[in-house]
Amino acid sequence: MREHSLVLIKPDGIEKKVVGKIISIYEENGLEIADMRLVKPTREIAEKHYEEHVGRPYFPNLIECIISGPVIALVLEGENAIQKVRTLNGATNPDNAEEGTIRKLYATNGTINTVHASDSMENADREISIWFK
Repeated sequence: MREHSLVLIKPDGIEKKVVGKIISIYEENGLEIADMRLVKPTREIAEKHYEEHVGRPYFPNLIECIISGPVIALVLEGENAIQKVRTLNGATNPDNAEEGTIRKLYATNGTINTVHASDSMENADREISIWFK
């Protein structure tokens, strides 16, 4: 089934100069870029994006991480895009991620983890509407 997913290359990915390598991983695995933009997230955008995590102990760190610099927001499309992107990204914590995944290659820890991806079509639609108005 053809799907779309929001992907964010977080500030640490931009700082490490691995944006091109990350995008290549997606493209080499059959995903297409439907939209892309460079964004300096505001606190308001960040809080709306991560609203399901409000009240959790790690929420403040999530917000500080995502607003610490520019973000590349991508809409990726392809067959089973949601699961494919999440598999390519790897586990949230790079210590638990499989070899060769984006987070295993480039992430620092469970918060500074280089990329975000939608976990469902419903969340993809919600997240895309936040980052691509």
